This record gives sequence, structure tokens and C-alpha cells, in this order.
Amino acid sequence: MKWICLSFLFGTLALGAAPKPNIVFILADDLGRADCGFMGGPVATPHLDKLAKEGAILDQFYVQPVCSPTRAALMTGRYPMRHGLQVGVVRPWADYGLPLTEQTLPQGLKEVGYQTSIVGKWHLGFITRDYLPTNRGFDQQYGHYNGAIDYFKLERDGGHDWHRDDKSSDDKGYSTHLLGTEAARVVRERDKEKPLFLYVPFNAVHSPWQVPEEYVKPYAELKGNRAIYAGMLACMDEAVGKIVAAVDEAGIRDNTLFVFASDNGGPSPGTITDNGPLRAGKGTLYEGGTRVVAFATWAGKIKAGSTVTAPMHMVDWYPTLLKLAGATPEQKAPLDGLDIWPCITEGAPSPHEAILYNTTPTNGAIRMGDWKLVQNGQLRDSDDDGGKGPGKKKKKGAGKKGPGAKGVELFNLITDPNEKTNLAADYPEKVAELQAKLTEYAAQALPPKSGPQPKNYVVPKVWGE
Repeated sequence: MKWICLSFLFGTLALGAAPKPNIVFILADDLGRADCGFMGGPVATPHLDKLAKEGAILDQFYVQPVCSPTRAALMTGRYPMRHGLQVGVVRPWADYGLPLTEQTLPQGLKEVGYQTSIVGKWHLGFITRDYLPTNRGFDQQYGHYNGAIDYFKLERDGGHDWHRDDKSSDDKGYSTHLLGTEAARVVRERDKEKPLFLYVPFNAVHSPWQVPEEYVKPYAELKGNRAIYAGMLACMDEAVGKIVAAVDEAGIRDNTLFVFASDNGGPSPGTITDNGPLRAGKGTLYEGGTRVVAFATWAGKIKAGSTVTAPMHMVDWYPTLLKLAGATPEQKAPLDGLDIWPCITEGAPSPHEAILYNTTPTNGAIRMGDWKLVQNGQLRDSDDDGGKGPGKKKKKGAGKKGPGAKGVELFNLITDPNEKTNLAADYPEKVAELQAKLTEYAAQALPPKSGPQPKNYVVPKVWGE
């Protein structure tokens, strides 16, 4: 009888345990903060709008200035300066990637029973097969390794860059369509005995500016690449709609967390993208380059129509998601990310004493409370656009002495979120405090691994093979 009672008790506890959530993490590429409809933008994004309104806008969500570093931050919960990935991106000729010593988010989720899938852009290295997604914790892979691929040809620099499970794929089509269809398929055909982690890093809306003509027609009033960009965003929204519909049809919506963000601020703000009133854009340490559009939605867990103002960073999703999944975030190397779930669900303040925007041999920026320090802010981080977009062009005065170029800028982000007034001369003690913290981080940084294209560089016929 005693054994029967204990068995009943343990069985009851097991039945009462909350199931692990499905996680759908959608990452846009180079999306302007103010372009989506739910952010007041002119582009029709009904699927993103609806999803955002059903959850919480993350109003002070920070990322790195460019693509690969933000992805490294998500995958490890550690600032990219700890990987030597703080400058530029992992370019096609790179002889490095995300260090193999790092435990990745999908590896941690797999340990507690998750099915893990990536559908989209990897951009964290392929120098050997050990660096590819299926060797970094993903059960399934579909998409491309490089940035700035041709959306129709699925090529980078003439080399084929489209893969399924890290083997060359001959699929044909427009990349955003292919990714949306595949992500929806993963949801429908998932292992129903396991929770799902689906990571969808679209290459949209990164250059080259390409989209089927029917998506551009509604934006005839916009000019040139701005109109094409708008069509690309509308197409991505359509793909997101396919993913959400698949989740709904599978009957798992109540136990699915959706996270959406851009990997950095929009490039060429005011010409192609719109970061709202925030200063500057992609590749810079100003708010327009690092404070991006983001939201989190989970029915019954996150208050619909809410806005979270606590500052948080992409590194925070690593420990937060692992904790929600019942996994331990601890690994050999210490984390920079902190649990932000209380901020999102309970209105708790940011758990950070400081948020590091970046530190490089030439510049850096840090936020502590309401204050932000920027050193050599006009030095623009290098980008990877395949030579077809704005990343190859320096802004006028970039790297030269001028307003905000050499020296230090101090901003109060509560009274001056758009960084118009440099208060460094008025608050020398605050400058010293933030500089000391930035110097502390800089002392922990690995040397940047990025380098110029080698003279003997030959484009492979198929990337990563």
C-alpha cells in the first residue's frame, strides 16, 4: 500500500509539472527600428503587428552594431569581445568562427530534451565542418552560412550557399519564401514528444535589395531601394505569418514563446531604413545602431499590449531561455547575460549594473543606469554587404575629427534618448565612473579576429563543403 501511495504521489507531481515551452526565435537582419507597422512605420506588417500586440514590446532592447556579433551573443550569453568577434562580421574568407569551446544555446536546450532547428542565416563560421550548425547543437539546419547572399540565386560571390542539414541543397526560389515555408514545415513535422526550439534568422531585410516585383508595387510612393526594402519587409512578414499559422494549426500556441528582434539597427537611416528619432544606425555605437525593435509573446504568460522599458541585451536570452526550459545556464566560461524573465513578466527593473555596447581597439560604449558613455563614436564598425549595399561606404567624417568623433561623449538616456547633448564636460565624475567600467571590460577582451581579404582567396563552388 505504501508503494502504491508513493507511486500515485510521484505520478501526480509528474502530471502536474508544467511542460517545457516551445521557443520560436525570429531574427530579422538590418531591420529599421521604426519600419514595422506596430512601431508606427509605413510598411504593412499585419502578422508581426498582431504578434507584437499579443505580447510585450521590449523598448530598450540592445544588440551589437553588426550581424555576427549579435548572433554570437545570442548563442553563448557572452559579449562577442570574449570570442574575438567584436569587430566586423565572419566574412567568407574567415579562418575562424564562433569558438568551439563555447557551449551554444541549442546545445544547452538539447540536454533537456529539445528538438533544435535553425532555418536561415548562420554567419558564425564554416572554416571546418565542426563550426557548422549541426555540430553546434542543431538537429536540423536549412539556409545559408554567409551574409549578403543573392536572394534569388542563393549565392555569395558566385559560390552556392544554400544547405539542408549542412549539405548542399538544390532548392530553388526566393530565400524568404523558402525560409518561411521550411520553418512552418518544421513546426508541422516536429517530434511531438519533444519541445521545439526553432531559430529563424532571416536574411531579410539585408542588402542586396531584391524582392519579387509584386511586393514593391504597394510602395510606389517610396523611392528606389527604400521601396524595395519595404517590399522585402512585407515579404518577411508574410513568412512570419506562415510560421505562426503552423503553430496555431498544431495546437501548441498556448505553450509557445515567440521572440522577435533585429540583429542591429537599420543601415542608411532616413534613406533606406528608419530608426525613428534615434541617432545614427547600423555599424555605430549610438542608439540607432544598437537599440532595436523587439518583442516577446506568450499567451497567458506575458501581458498582451504591454511595454517593457527595462534595459536588456541579446546576451540575456541565453540564460533566460535555458532557465525557462529547465536547463542550467552555467558553463565553463562566465556569462554576461542575466535572467530577464522577471522584467518581461513582472515589471522588474533591469538586472544589469552595466550593459556593454562594445569594446574594440579603437572605440567602445557602455551604459550604467540612465547614463551612456561613448568613446570615438563616429568610427563605424565594418560590415559585410557583398559590395552591394551601404556597408562599404563610410559616413561623411567617419574616422575623422569632428562632432562626436575623437574623444568622449556622455548622454543621459532618460532625458536625451536621441543623444543630442554631450554632457561629458558637465559630469566629469560620471565620465570617470563609466570609463573605469569600460576599461575593465576592455582588459578582458580577446584581440579581434577579423582581417582583410587574402590575396589568394578563391570562392568555393559550394560554401562549407
